[in-house]
Amino acid sequence: MNGLNKGIRKVEIALKWDPSPAGQPPTDLDLVAGTYLASDPYGDPAFVVHFDSRSPDGTIYLNRDSHDGKGFGWDEVMTVELNRLDSRYARVVVGVVIQQRSAQRTFVGVTNPGLRIREGYTDLATDDFGSVLGATAATVAEFARQEDGSWDFHPGVHGFEDDPATFTRTMGKTHQP
Repeated sequence: MNGLNKGIRKVEIALKWDPSPAGQPPTDLDLVAGTYLASDPYGDPAFVVHFDSRSPDGTIYLNRDSHDGKGFGWDEVMTVELNRLDSRYARVVVGVVIQQRSAQRTFVGVTNPGLRIREGYTDLATDDFGSVLGATAATVAEFARQEDGSWDFHPGVHGFEDDPATFTRTMGKTHQP
């Protein structure tokens, strides 16, 4: 690895939204991350991190989890320590899922959503999900390991219309080079 280009090392993905209006069921957004093996970078995820879980090696974990958007500031926060992730992993894809408990929900029905992806104090990307209003889930970031072992960040919000279980199985299969 070139000492001048360390690539992306440790990122924080943060998500926020306002609570549902009075009398409406709560809106629950969840951050999820899937890791993909170098031997099959667009296949099934080796493991998926979401609420109530973390990566087996502790490199991807949820710092904050909200079920209703009533927190102060960022409601969901996930940390991804790419610099510690085993070399057998070539990709990490991060997504956002809208829980579909009481009724079908899409991003158009989420009040004031926001996304921030940062490394240290540097914002790598921000978004408001305005490009995927009809989606029930979206990928928001892809991190890819380069030949020298460093990690690159590929931003972009891409909508899906899947249920949460299907989304976590298919979120890494798209956007192949």
